[in-house]
Amino acid sequence: MTTSPTSELYNEYVQTMRRIADIRYASALLQWDQETYLPLKGASIRGQQIATLSEMAHRSFTDDKLGALLHELQSRQDLDPASRRNVELTSEDYDRQIKFSPAFVRQLTETVNKCFHSWLEARKGNDFNRFAPDLAKLIELKKEEATILGYQHHLYDALLNDHDKGSNVRLLDDVFSKVRKPLKEMLDKIMSAPQTDNSFLRRHYPKDKQWAFGMEVIKALGYDLDAGRQDISEHPFTINFNSHDVRITTRIDEHDLGNMVWSCIHETGHALYEQGLPEGAYGLPLGEPASYTIHESQSRLWENHIGRSRAFCEQWFPVLQRYFPEQLHDISPDTFYRGINRVEPSFIRTEADELTYHFHVMVRYDLEKLLLENAITTKDIPAYWNEHYRQYLGIQVPDDKKGCLQDVHWSHGSFGYFPTYSLGSFYAAQFYATAQKALPELDSQIQKGDTKALLDWLRNQVHRHGRMYTSEGLSLAVSGETLNIQHFLDYLQQKYSGIYQLRS
Repeated sequence: MTTSPTSELYNEYVQTMRRIADIRYASALLQWDQETYLPLKGASIRGQQIATLSEMAHRSFTDDKLGALLHELQSRQDLDPASRRNVELTSEDYDRQIKFSPAFVRQLTETVNKCFHSWLEARKGNDFNRFAPDLAKLIELKKEEATILGYQHHLYDALLNDHDKGSNVRLLDDVFSKVRKPLKEMLDKIMSAPQTDNSFLRRHYPKDKQWAFGMEVIKALGYDLDAGRQDISEHPFTINFNSHDVRITTRIDEHDLGNMVWSCIHETGHALYEQGLPEGAYGLPLGEPASYTIHESQSRLWENHIGRSRAFCEQWFPVLQRYFPEQLHDISPDTFYRGINRVEPSFIRTEADELTYHFHVMVRYDLEKLLLENAITTKDIPAYWNEHYRQYLGIQVPDDKKGCLQDVHWSHGSFGYFPTYSLGSFYAAQFYATAQKALPELDSQIQKGDTKALLDWLRNQVHRHGRMYTSEGLSLAVSGETLNIQHFLDYLQQKYSGIYQLRS
């Protein structure tokens, strides 16, 4: 059986992309090690190693030979739809990447590595000033990156588009303006109602038992430990090297049970997405997530719509009591459910409730815009941060560690990522509302500890498509409409009206 010239060209493209993926994932493995097990003295050489691999991957991806191959494939009319979409998306990526020189890629990678380690040191010392100089250098490089990429209306648009194709300042300003007032009104109502008790979460919970419980939960949710592992890191994250090697991390505070439990569930949501991507599309766009926003929709769906639901609590609270009989002997399932859903302004984004969480995101979004506009500098960050936490949430930030040093994202150069957390939450509510219609027995299944039907639905509706669709295109395919924030607001209203006995 002979192959057509187009098939031969496409196979050459596939093999080239997979070789580039091998380099990129080798670099990712070094990054995973850097955040989990790297000895302190290995930091400087590790940065060099990662930079070398990043430069190699960039050179391979921007090679003229690949460009010519993509151009030739785009002219062929006999590609099947999936192959054509792979070529289209790779061509878009290629056109963006050829704008960067290998020297710029290396400089950016080395600066990010230096930033990450200075962020770690700053957190240990609770002193933003240790981080500020390296962050200032990185911000200048991100401005240069955005300028190289090009934009129509705002410098920030180029970076936002990297995390969610089509995202821009105008869209996000509109989205946040639509949710800011109803969220504030709901928060004010809740703060004037009798508060729920969550003090039991801050009793002493031994680290080893927390770890054991977390492992039991993530396995029950469907995380395949033969295709992944969980470790401890300063900031929880998920990383993948292929759909059969997807790793997550968590962190444990012996006096804050919630810190570990819901970070485990959140990262499991990310990991389930990665493990559900098409295995045969390794190295190709259709083997990658649709966007970081859709990625966050998966983690937020599992963390909140499942992990903080009454049905989930009814199944898992008795299990948790078996792990911690002394700490939870006087707590009822209802008290537990209300406690883990307590709404209260707080300092740490990753530990925030579902309502106030988005004020955390808005502070970071506004800050990033101002930094890129040169309206403020890095030395202004702590004061701006603290003032806007006072304005949005009515709290006084006590120090840098609980303030502007809490997130790892800036040290990774991930400017434009924070809005995906809110957008992901909004899509999560829309997807979950759709799933409830498609799976009438979903709540009773979750109450029995069975989330397989939901995972299968997500695999079919979201995971298997890879990058076939944009975020909005996927939303339309899954739910029949593009982003509709009302699903999220309705979800919050229904949930918290029950917990806090709010009037409509």
